[in-house]
Amino acid sequence: MKVPKGLQPLVDNGVVDDVVRPLKSGKEAAVFVVECHGELRCAKVYKDAEHRGFHKLAQYQEGRKRRGSRDERAMGGRSRRGRKLQESEWKNAEIDALYRLAAAGVRVPQPLGVFDGVLLMELVCDADGNPAPRLNEVEMTPEQAREWHRFMIEQIVRMLCAGLIHGDLSEFNVLVDTNGPVVIDLPQAVDAASNNNAFRMLQRDVDNMRETFGRVAPELLATQYAREIWALYETAQLTPETPLTGEFTPDPGSADVEAVLEQIAEARREAEARQRGREAAEQDD
Repeated sequence: MKVPKGLQPLVDNGVVDDVVRPLKSGKEAAVFVVECHGELRCAKVYKDAEHRGFHKLAQYQEGRKRRGSRDERAMGGRSRRGRKLQESEWKNAEIDALYRLAAAGVRVPQPLGVFDGVLLMELVCDADGNPAPRLNEVEMTPEQAREWHRFMIEQIVRMLCAGLIHGDLSEFNVLVDTNGPVVIDLPQAVDAASNNNAFRMLQRDVDNMRETFGRVAPELLATQYAREIWALYETAQLTPETPLTGEFTPDPGSADVEAVLEQIAEARREAEARQRGREAAEQDD
């Protein structure tokens, strides 16, 4: 196939021998299967900011470290420098998260390096050596749903113990290889300690997994892992080995009606967004 513009420097420099085929094209990036020294890899080419459609970007960026107030002001404007800084931060967030989570034992594609702004990763494959399907494309038994739900809760906990929250975890951002789920797509990863939206992001990730697996194993819909996990995290009792029950009893004296109403409204908006995502995915297929 014709070499995409974003991959041409890697071909010219001998990092990539051949571009095999497109794998996925979304609002934030285009992903290609490439050959590197006889091995098939995955290359992620990020799209320019004006071509990205990720909503509510500011709430994901909150708490990320920057070099100074000048950078902060530039990113808040529309200058060329501001756009360049935004592009750099967006790419670096996923690259840093991948290395950080891989080191923490989270099942993510193994990062292999960054070249001219393109992220090279392990190509996650199924039993036949083909690119692994997304979770929404896989039929599950109730037993598999329960097992994979447990595993994904463990991955969410392991991410949080590494200081990160995925922020956009759903059935569309999880691949399934021969060993089970693999977490992908992390440019919006949230810093758990410094982002005011951290719990809401965590709850949405957990609830998305509950909804996905609960369609096959309905008993999972009654679980309350997000609040249990967050309560342990806030009291510094959470570790990757912490046993969880999926149950949580809130303090009756700590009810916040406005926060509850906002969570309900947010859940409704996110449900609508997920439905639009499913419709878009179906159109792409």
